[in-house]
Amino acid sequence: MEQLIRIGMDTSKSVFQLHGVDASERPVLVRKLQRRQVVPFFAKLPPVRIGLEACGGAHHLARTLSALGHEPMLMAAQHVKPYVRRGKHDAADAEANCEAMSRPRTRFVAIKSVEQQAAQMLFGVREHLVRRRTQLSNAIRGHAAEFGLVAPKGLAHVAPLLARVAGDEAVPLLARELFELLGEEYRATSRRLAEIEKKLVVHYRQDETAQRLAAIPGLGPIGSMLLSVKVGDARAFASGRDFAAWLGLTPKNHSTAGKNRLGVITRAGDEMLRQLLVVGATAWLKQVRRNPAKASPWLAGLIARKPPKLAAVALANKMARIAWKMMVTGEAYRCDLAGSVAPG
Repeated sequence: MEQLIRIGMDTSKSVFQLHGVDASERPVLVRKLQRRQVVPFFAKLPPVRIGLEACGGAHHLARTLSALGHEPMLMAAQHVKPYVRRGKHDAADAEANCEAMSRPRTRFVAIKSVEQQAAQMLFGVREHLVRRRTQLSNAIRGHAAEFGLVAPKGLAHVAPLLARVAGDEAVPLLARELFELLGEEYRATSRRLAEIEKKLVVHYRQDETAQRLAAIPGLGPIGSMLLSVKVGDARAFASGRDFAAWLGLTPKNHSTAGKNRLGVITRAGDEMLRQLLVVGATAWLKQVRRNPAKASPWLAGLIARKPPKLAAVALANKMARIAWKMMVTGEAYRCDLAGSVAPG
C-alpha cells in the first residue's frame, strides 16, 4: 500500500467504511471493516490522520485510535455533508470525511475524555428525569380532573392532589389504585432527580471554570457546568461571535446584491446549551423588569425596543460571548457601576 496521508472513516453500529488517499490525492485505500476488525487493522498502520463525524461512539473510537498513535479528527456532520458528491452510501460518506478534513475552513471537535463524557451523561440523565417527572405530574393532574379534582399548576401541588384523591370515596377504587401507582413512580422519579442534583453540586464544586461562569447573570450553576463540559477548548472559536453562531444564537443570513436580509436564529449547534442560555436569559429579564436598577444601559435599551422573546435571545447571545471570553482568558466576571461587562 502506498503512503497514506489521511483516511476518512464512515462509522455505524457494525460496519466501518474507509477511504484513504496518498500525497497525490489518489484513493489508495477503499475498504469496509466489521467492528471487530477496526482496532487490529489500525494497530498495523503507521500513524496517520483519520477523519470521522462526531456522532455516537465517535469520542470513544477517537480515544482508541489516539492510543494506537494515530491522529483522529472529529467533525460536525454539517461540515461533512457538502462534500458528499452524489447519493448517500457508506463509501460516499467516507470519501466526504476524507475530503472535508483536508479543507482549511473545517472546524474540528475536541475529543472528550471519559470524565467529560461521564459529566455530560449526568446532564442527559437529569434532563430525562425532569421530562419524566413533568409527564407524570401532567398525567396525575389530567386524570384527577376527570373526577372533578382540580389542582393549580406547579409541582408543589401534586402531592396534595394525590392525598385528596386517596381520601375521596367518590373516586372508584380502581382509579385510586392507579393514582397510587402514578404517585409511587412520581415520588421515585423525584428522589432520583434529587440524587442526580446532589452529584451535580459535587461536580460544580470541583470545576473552577464552571464556578467562574456561574457569576454571569442568568447563567447559574447548571448552565455554567454544561458550558464547561460541552465546549471543551473555547480557543477553537476565533471570536465570541463564532461561539454564539456555533450555539445557533445568531440570525440566518439571506443577503444578496449588497442587501442585508437577516432571518430567525439558526438553532444550529447543541440544543441543550442553547435552551439553557435562553431560559437563563428569560429568567434574568424577569428580575430586571421587577428591579430596573439591575439593568445595564445596553439591557435597558434592549428591553425598551424589543419584544420579550427577541430580547431573551439577544441577551443569551451576549451571555454566550461573555462566557467565551472568560473561558479563553481565564478572567472572572466583572460588572462596573455603569453596567458594562467583561468584553465578549
